[in-house]
Amino acid sequence: MTVALAAGGRQHFGWGADRHLAADLFDALNANTRATGRWGKNKAPKIPPFPRPKAKATKKAAKRPTTVAQLYQHFQRR
Repeated sequence: MTVALAAGGRQHFGWGADRHLAADLFDALNANTRATGRWGKNKAPKIPPFPRPKAKATKKAAKRPTTVAQLYQHFQRR
């Protein structure tokens, strides 16, 4: 949970290196399918990317790194 909060919030919980690699592989396979498919006169279908957690971009968070006190406050909330 600490790594998830440091990465941007609770939506990052469970997103380790293996999950990111699997999502990248999914997107690469879809891009390869679009590029090499025989679509005839029609355009290639739009395949949506794998859903990933969105990072919250705030001016305050972008300027300062997350402190231990802020992480402690996140853990205290329910």
